[in-house]
Amino acid sequence: MSEQKHGKLLDRSELRQAIQKEYQEVALDPEKGFHFFIGRPLAQMLGYDEAWLEGIPEASVESFAGTGNPFSLGEIKPGEHVVDVGCGAGFDSLIAARMVSPKGRVIGVDMTAAMIEKGRAAAAEVGLDNVEFRKGFGEDLPVPDGWADVVISNGMLNLMPDKSAPLKEMKRVLKPTGRLQIGDILVQKAVSDGDKRDIDLWSG
Repeated sequence: MSEQKHGKLLDRSELRQAIQKEYQEVALDPEKGFHFFIGRPLAQMLGYDEAWLEGIPEASVESFAGTGNPFSLGEIKPGEHVVDVGCGAGFDSLIAARMVSPKGRVIGVDMTAAMIEKGRAAAAEVGLDNVEFRKGFGEDLPVPDGWADVVISNGMLNLMPDKSAPLKEMKRVLKPTGRLQIGDILVQKAVSDGDKRDIDLWSG
């Protein structure tokens, strides 16, 4: 699918592939160096409680590439169902899984296979069986209608040209009384159409 912008096209398939390629590198080679912060230093910058990180496998921590702290927006309670959209290597998902256990559940969704595999391995390493990781897209979440008490997302929306599609999906999977807790990037001035069509600026 492509998006028309004043006679030129943003190829969404190409954009998706570029983003997957970059975040595969974050999963497989986190020491490489990127144009954004990742890992434990990033978590500290974003105000994550050190207690939340205790026991989280380093493989998940080192590939954390969020832009905010969704847990700062409200308490995740025991027994709740949580969906983590754009879960990456499972950093936020694993934190949420410990918050909701033993009766709660967490579903992490990401489009990058290497990230999903890393999240699954981390959950198995610490024996968390109330979290699962599913490959999928923000515009088409593999989660039933009205399943979630809370949807969290951390740095996913800024990578998507059409923000309305994933937001509609988040609404679909939330219960009527559900909560949306998002950490992301906001800009203070309009982005030019030319920059919106530059895939390198989307993916870094």
